[in-house]
Amino acid sequence: MTRSILHALAAFGLALAASAADEKPNFIIIFTDDQGYGDLSCFGSETIDTPNIDRLATEGRKFTSFMVASPVCTPSRAALLTACYPKRVGMHQHVLFPQSNKGLNPAEHTIADHLKAGGYATAAFGKWHLGHHREVLPTSNGFDTYYGIPYSNDMNHPDNKGKPKGGPDGMDLLWNDPESTLTKWKTPLFEDEEIVELPVDQRTITRRCTQKAIDFVTAKKDGPFFVYLPYSMPHIPLYVPDEVRDPDPKNAYINTIEHIDAEVGRLLDTLDELGLADETYVLYATDNGPWLPFKHHGGSAGPLRDGKGTTFEGGQRVPCLLRGPGVPAGTVCDGLTGTIDVLPTIAAITGRPLPAGKKIDGVDVSALWTGAAAESPREEFLHYTSRGELEGIRQGEWKLLVKKPRGQRQQGRNAPPAGQMLLFNLAEDLGEQRNLADEHPEIVERLKRRMDELDGEITANARAPWVKG
Repeated sequence: MTRSILHALAAFGLALAASAADEKPNFIIIFTDDQGYGDLSCFGSETIDTPNIDRLATEGRKFTSFMVASPVCTPSRAALLTACYPKRVGMHQHVLFPQSNKGLNPAEHTIADHLKAGGYATAAFGKWHLGHHREVLPTSNGFDTYYGIPYSNDMNHPDNKGKPKGGPDGMDLLWNDPESTLTKWKTPLFEDEEIVELPVDQRTITRRCTQKAIDFVTAKKDGPFFVYLPYSMPHIPLYVPDEVRDPDPKNAYINTIEHIDAEVGRLLDTLDELGLADETYVLYATDNGPWLPFKHHGGSAGPLRDGKGTTFEGGQRVPCLLRGPGVPAGTVCDGLTGTIDVLPTIAAITGRPLPAGKKIDGVDVSALWTGAAAESPREEFLHYTSRGELEGIRQGEWKLLVKKPRGQRQQGRNAPPAGQMLLFNLAEDLGEQRNLADEHPEIVERLKRRMDELDGEITANARAPWVKG
């Protein structure tokens, strides 16, 4: 399909959306942490019941080829908010820690910046993980208010020391002792720029962040508003309120996801009660794949290979659901898209152009959101390791991964030998089990040239993160 036709379809789709909503629709992005592709009922889970989140699939659209730009937290979140591969904004080299002295540069243009400039009230409630210093907190990156944990919930203020035993056995001990959230951790809770609780009671953090979102939506019901709700769960350690806790640690992950589902249900019910459901886009996704080494404290990638920390599909293909004006109910989209496309799509929907001169990597996929087109304008996608090293590319059905003999390599349970070329046809082999590199050397060469070309441009034009002076 030609780009002119795609653009025409996109315009038609946006017209449909505009007819179904006010000039300025509301936006809510729910972003969970370490939730796998197979961890929702609507994505095939047979052990986890998620009726509330599944509403977004029945009342909206399910995206089955939705990608995050990194298999770990910090760079993935940077990509969502800026529409850039993390390397372009200097946030690609793994995750930030309590002792880190950098963060997302406030000079970058985030979703919140864009919507705030258009008259939106903006709020973030949950895990930030793009820098805990005052200069780079959400309130310096386009959000009017913030409430949440500034980095991962397994990190301690101020130097990340004194943490309890890790691994699945250590997580069992913590689950069996709900008070451990207060006795074994020193994880902070921020409100705007100040620590208001240390340690944060993680048993209630999912509920409290949801309540903050509900209160904000209620207060701003006359709109427009943007709520970013990045839950800190189900990243380990797992905690839920005492009254809903399953005492069996083997069910900890299931219990945690089902608690998230209940909280999402409260938010969706609020939209219904306020009469805002038809004029609010609600996007649900997760920052990367499941943390498989934690076994029953980690999730499932379903039919995909491997999980968090890897460039296999299980590390970077995540569940995504979307409901909103003009989004066709009960539909499925297989087109390639991802978090880096959210900002330009929102810009197209709201009719506000993005800043000139600040290159991004995302594309407008509003025609996919509305179902006006089946084919995505995104033709390719780069794969970077958790340390920000170029490792692969996808074009259409073909995916190439180049395992380097030196430097950081993914260490997943199915990691291949270093220096190996892996070529997969995802249309025929979603689980990435059959390496076709030897059968199609010409495709390997073409994809290798293209990924190096794209990475070269990003490297040459990369912008600096904020660094504490």
